[in-house]
Amino acid sequence: MADLSDVETALVALVATAIYPNGADAPPANGMLSRVYRGWPEAAALDCDLAAGYVNVTVFPEASGRNTTRYLDEWLLLPSPGPLLTATLAANTVTFAGNAAPGQLAGILADSATYVHATAPGDTPALVAADLAALLRQDRIVLLSGTTIVIPGVTRLLARVVAEQPAIMQTRRQEQSFRITCWCPDPASRDISASVIDTVLAQTKFISLSDGSVGRLRYRSGSASDQAEDASLYRRDLVYQVEYPTTVVDQLPTMLFADILLGSAQQVTTTLVG
Repeated sequence: MADLSDVETALVALVATAIYPNGADAPPANGMLSRVYRGWPEAAALDCDLAAGYVNVTVFPEASGRNTTRYLDEWLLLPSPGPLLTATLAANTVTFAGNAAPGQLAGILADSATYVHATAPGDTPALVAADLAALLRQDRIVLLSGTTIVIPGVTRLLARVVAEQPAIMQTRRQEQSFRITCWCPDPASRDISASVIDTVLAQTKFISLSDGSVGRLRYRSGSASDQAEDASLYRRDLVYQVEYPTTVVDQLPTMLFADILLGSAQQVTTTLVG
């Protein structure tokens, strides 16, 4: 689920992109070597950076927030990654290949019986084939060779692989302000650093979060502070609000096989296997 730390991390990434639009190895847009990080700076480390001419940019949440929940709980489907494992069928033979990453179901329908393997960490196509062969051997003769299963005498044979369907449910929304602070060694670096960051943030309406949700980004306020000239600390604060959801993410089962028996208008039977 999206957490306060996820929003901070997304803002840090956005600020870092503003300062280093062409990557960390290219010259910074503010003309100064800069560090961008979550949290409040440690005083001694900040003094060393300022003395060396480095800019520090921090992202820190304000103390107050606001609950903005206004939707009923509802599961929404996320884009499915699709299966990475494949099952190839030829006559009475099934061959598995590809990537047996977790979150997939591999199944074989032999005559009227179904056999399913849910992939787990460390699985390979050969392990999937071996597990399905062991399940099949409880009912019939099966030949196994590596990733290939041969089922002698089978009259109806299907083999499929599906991926679990990711879904997300929003349980709460909240609005939180974040203080993006430029800690600079001189007024010029302060002004250009804040301008570079504010220009990018002002054009960004939504930020992507790690759970697949998005946060609404809006400017709230800004301020400047010159602590003391001999301390070489020149500060500019940008305060942005982010409205973001607290979510629950789950994996929904996906159907592998379906048998539909059509009878009279009053009698329709459906069997789902997956």
